Amino acid sequence: MSKEDSTRSTGRGGLAVAGAKLYFILLGLVQQIALPKVLGLDGYGALSRVLSIASITYNPITTMSIQAVSRTVVQAGPDELPGTVRKVLGWHACFGLVLSLAFALLSPQIAEMAGAGHVETPLRILAAVLFIYSLYTPLIGIANGQRRFMLQAAFDVTSATLRTLGLIIGAFTARRLSQAGPAGSALGFVVSATLVLFIAAGVLGVGRAGATRLSLGRYVSLAAPLLFGQALLNLLFQADLTLLGRFASHAAERAGEPVSRADALVGAYRATQLFSFLPYQILIAITFILFPMLASAAQLKDREAIARYVRTGMRLSLIIAGAMVSVTLGLAPRLLELLFGSEAALLGGRALSLLSLGFGAFAIFGILTTVLNSLGRERESLLVTALAVVIVAGLCFTRAHEGNLSEQLLWLTAQATSTGLVVATSIAAYLVWRAAGGLVSPWTLARTLLALGLAAALGRFAFPPGKMLTLVAAAVIPCVYLALLIGLRELGRADLEVLRKVAKR
Repeated sequence: MSKEDSTRSTGRGGLAVAGAKLYFILLGLVQQIALPKVLGLDGYGALSRVLSIASITYNPITTMSIQAVSRTVVQAGPDELPGTVRKVLGWHACFGLVLSLAFALLSPQIAEMAGAGHVETPLRILAAVLFIYSLYTPLIGIANGQRRFMLQAAFDVTSATLRTLGLIIGAFTARRLSQAGPAGSALGFVVSATLVLFIAAGVLGVGRAGATRLSLGRYVSLAAPLLFGQALLNLLFQADLTLLGRFASHAAERAGEPVSRADALVGAYRATQLFSFLPYQILIAITFILFPMLASAAQLKDREAIARYVRTGMRLSLIIAGAMVSVTLGLAPRLLELLFGSEAALLGGRALSLLSLGFGAFAIFGILTTVLNSLGRERESLLVTALAVVIVAGLCFTRAHEGNLSEQLLWLTAQATSTGLVVATSIAAYLVWRAAGGLVSPWTLARTLLALGLAAALGRFAFPPGKMLTLVAAAVIPCVYLALLIGLRELGRADLEVLRKVAKR
């Protein structure tokens, strides 16, 4: 295959992986809309507690396994590849077994610490997912390392589809049998993960015994920092919801209310996250492009190119994030009512207005840490992520731990979380500016914030109530936002030319 053909193939594969990520986001939307209808807002909140706690463990395993195994496969010669694959899978199986057993044994204590003793059973069930993912995700890492991106995308789509079906069908079946819906969803998750594991093992193989130069110490030195960094990132993702669940349970106990009242608050808060996480999920695609470009420039010690790539990437990220935040900020209560009903809108509408800004900053934080990693500043990236976890958790304890069992508790948690994320993003921005010699023009930031605020105000005050008008507003607001940026001369013909070149490639 010629170099040009290889580049085109890689590009098509990259587009397929990006398309699979978009499918994952859309399917997640379907999943989060369907589950409250099957479980009720309180059952949805209980399941959200379970998935929030468990994902702090299984999400880092997923990312670490794919990246570490991919790099290992790339470095292995053809003769030693089967032996390397078999050895790595064996190590992951042992690691996953120990981790899943520990999680199952500690589930009562974990649930109690989270103020969620009633979800101990589904937590223990999800311990099996830790073991299954410890085997499945290295297989996807093999596909990635072999540049079989189309196959990787196919498995991303298959896994997301089966997981969604498992969660929904499991919950529905459990409710029909008068059993706990969250436990049914957890069982459905385990079944779907098992199915995709067997499919992946059959398609990709598990290697065979043979010679390999790879040592356990060398592999651990590669995998451990990845696992630690991802664990911190997922702690940051889940800190607010997990702590809110604890505070809500304690508030219910003080008020003499059933724990289902606390679960309803958690369910409403989880509904706000569906919208507030969107900028981060979309901007992940930019990191796929920005990371290799910056890494290459850093290797060549090209300071001018580094600064240029950072300025371009940050400006693009800021504009894209602003378009999405303008919609969620302007239509916060209406979006929740449209998809989750009036109870979720009443409880979470005010919180979503603030969280849309906080997690908009978090989306930029994700780009900034990617820049630090690609410039060889992994330690700074880890430290600022750890600092963000501490700030968010500390502010949540300070502001919300004595909150009442009401909408106010969500509002206080949103205040603490958004403040912490903005502070952490500001610190990360300073570190990137110091490392790269460039960031983003203050005028770009000012014009973007002005356009965002005006477009959001239009959505908040110019559209009468109604589901159809909410959909119309969601389409009009980003168009107004972009028109304002053109009017403010932030966007121009040069930007259209860049988009045309990207589309042509």
